[in-house]
Amino acid sequence: MKPEELVSRVQRALVANGFAEAIAAPIARSITACERDGTLSHGLLRLPGFVDAVRTGWADGKAMPVEVSRSPSMLVLDAMNGFTHYALENARGSIMAKASRTGSAILLIRNAHHFAALWPDIEGFAREGFIAFSCVTSRARLTAWSGGGPVFGTNASAFACPRAQGDPVVWDQATSIMSQGDLLLAAKDGRAIPLDVGVDANGEPTDDPNAILAGGALHPFGSRKGASIAFMVEVLAAGLSGGVFGYESPAQGTMPSKGGQFVMIIDPRRAGADVGTRVEGLVDAVHAAGSPDLPGSRRYRRRAQAFTDGILVSDETMAMLDRLAGA
Repeated sequence: MKPEELVSRVQRALVANGFAEAIAAPIARSITACERDGTLSHGLLRLPGFVDAVRTGWADGKAMPVEVSRSPSMLVLDAMNGFTHYALENARGSIMAKASRTGSAILLIRNAHHFAALWPDIEGFAREGFIAFSCVTSRARLTAWSGGGPVFGTNASAFACPRAQGDPVVWDQATSIMSQGDLLLAAKDGRAIPLDVGVDANGEPTDDPNAILAGGALHPFGSRKGASIAFMVEVLAAGLSGGVFGYESPAQGTMPSKGGQFVMIIDPRRAGADVGTRVEGLVDAVHAAGSPDLPGSRRYRRRAQAFTDGILVSDETMAMLDRLAGA
């Protein structure tokens, strides 16, 4: 299936289930981008969660973001219990203009649901020559420093920078050993997970992803270091934005978490730095040290293949799309 056809099908499914067209569009593009680039944990697997969130009234699929405050280098938005995707898309031009004038700009979104990969949010900034960083909070699923119960969200963060030649370098990672998306994928496929990934509701190590999803907790990557990064994300994306912390977000199964998003972009041109060329030198050093790939390399290869051969969508998933679209 061609990527643009899949975007259209996903958007129709969202609109048929209570999303406004304008709000459904960036969500459909994000889901399709993940499916196209092989990030299956955040692709079509997430569509039923978006739909259920609006069907149940947990999220508002027609809410338009409201500006809370602005300054020369900051914009704060309340998503009104809607989704970050539309708020970010509407603010994209404004924060790039701010960064071009002042050197950097920050976007804060609160009272919002994300439930998607972060790299589609920021790759475009790097293609425009900016350095970008973003992070989001989610409901408590992560143990803290030596703790046994969930207190932080899996709290993904992502970074993107331009290159003088080639695609931007973009990484996107959760603060847990295994992301919630990969946990959901393992549960869907009926696969066991390594015992060090997390604990069940009784605090006991488990290889059952469903036991972690049903009241258990994931462990942070790098032990205490991952917990420290998760804490930072709570402060930036929730404390600073006015959103809810992970432990404050009500449990709603595997539906989107209510939280906040932090986006910072930097215009290296204001620093007089040729970052793209300098990054090329750094990339050359990485390759010379024996690393053939960079963050995002596999996504770009899969993307090129998808534009040539189309996106492979199973019959089961096609049936799910048709069902959600009311076909």
